[in-house]
Order: sequence, then C-alpha cells, then structure tokens
Amino acid sequence: MAGSDNNSTHHVGLFITCLADLFRPQVGFAAARLIEQCGCHVSVPQQSCCGQPAYNNGDDAKTRVLAKNLIEQFESFDYVVAPSGSCAAMVKVHYPKLFSDHPNWFGRARKLADKTYELSQFLVEVMPLKSPPQARRFADDKKITYHDSCSGLRELGIRSQPRKLLSQRAGIRIDEMDNSEICCGFGGAFCVKYPEISTRLVDNKISSIDKTEADIVLGGDLGCLMNIAGRITRCGKPTQVFHFAEWLLDEEPEAGIAQSQAQEISREINK
Repeated sequence: MAGSDNNSTHHVGLFITCLADLFRPQVGFAAARLIEQCGCHVSVPQQSCCGQPAYNNGDDAKTRVLAKNLIEQFESFDYVVAPSGSCAAMVKVHYPKLFSDHPNWFGRARKLADKTYELSQFLVEVMPLKSPPQARRFADDKKITYHDSCSGLRELGIRSQPRKLLSQRAGIRIDEMDNSEICCGFGGAFCVKYPEISTRLVDNKISSIDKTEADIVLGGDLGCLMNIAGRITRCGKPTQVFHFAEWLLDEEPEAGIAQSQAQEISREINK
C-alpha cells in the first residue's frame, strides 16, 4: 500500500496492529487513505505484534524480541502511525522503559517513540486532516456515541482529537454516554483471566450506551470495540460498532464489527 503523492516529503509507516490485520482490515485501509489525504506517502512494512500481550504478562524477554523487530522495520520512517491507542502507547511509552538497561537499543527505542502517534493524534496535531468543502451528512439520521479506550486516554491523552475529526470532517455530533472513559472490560488478557468481572464491566458500558439511544458506537481501539460489539450482538441489540476512522471516509461503512463476522459465518454455512 502506497500513497498517491510520490512528491510528498513525509513518509509514514502504518502499523496496522494485530487485531486490525486479523479481524478488521477495513480499519487499516481507512487509516492509510486518511493519512494519504494529508499529502503523506504511506507504506506498510513487514510487521508483527508490538509485544503488548507479553509485556502485560511480565515476559520482558519475549517482548524485547518483538520490539526489536518492530523498531528495525519502522525506524527509517518520518512518522509511525497506528489506529490504536494501546499499540501506539506500547511503542511511545513502554518501549523506552523496556530498553532502559540496554544502551544499544534504548536510543533507537526513544527515537521511534518520539515519532510514533495514534491515528487521531496524528491527524489533528501533526498533519491536520482537511475537511471537505461540505461535511458529509449521511449520519444525520443516526445517533452516535463514543467510547474512550483506557490506554489511549490515560497514556496518550486521546480524547478531544477523534471528536474534533468526527465533528469537522464528517459533520457528526456525539451524544456523550455517561462514564465514557470507564473501562469496557476488555483489558487484553484481563477478560480471559477474569471473565466475570469483564462481563460486568462491558454490561455496564452497554447500559450507558443504551441510555443515549445510540444507533452507532465509535471508538479508537479494536480490542475495546470488539469486546463491546460482541456483547451487544450476543444481547441481540441492533446497535452497530465501528472504528472512528471508518466514519471519516467519503462513504458510509457497511456492517459493523461483529455483525460483519456474523454475516461471513452465515454465508459459509449457507454455501
């Protein structure tokens, strides 16, 4: 995947993230198109996990192996952008800590951290995304709310940026839910280790969503969004869940997270 502006002075390495690659590639394509619209050249190098699951489970040795691979793949770019607050925070906040006692790698980790951004942060603070002459209006008949993911909010300060993009770029008004900043219960391995607590948290989140009567839930981290969407689907609710990047493009996205997977499963069964 490459940008259309070959004369651009800024070369961006897009870190797709594991969940986008495996479960919602639309998010990666949307992110690439948005960055290209800023006049940047976008490349997607060979990549693997940033190491966050291993890091959160205390396996620093395995995390360093994955981190070194990511550093080597991305350190040549002018900027590194990820459509995920948790993965961007892993590189930006935790990589320097991970290599604090490894002089040969600390400097490289620090340099990469300094030029790594979450997608909305990049599109607002680094390369402002221009609004179209007339903001899109196909969201006029939909009520939309927003979930703030823990890592992006607390480690990177991501809150106003996606709301600003959605308002200016897509003409979307957010109907804020109560406690939008409270954890949805995903927490990576947390939802596996403590399923009862995780389920209670996501049910609380869905209750807050229901109070807004929202048709659409947006967010910036696929782990959270998949957790919320999965629970909404199992509860039989019609609310759809999307990554915010999908709503910044020029066309309305199709099926939401979990719903698209259900449709694919149904098609396979009916073959």
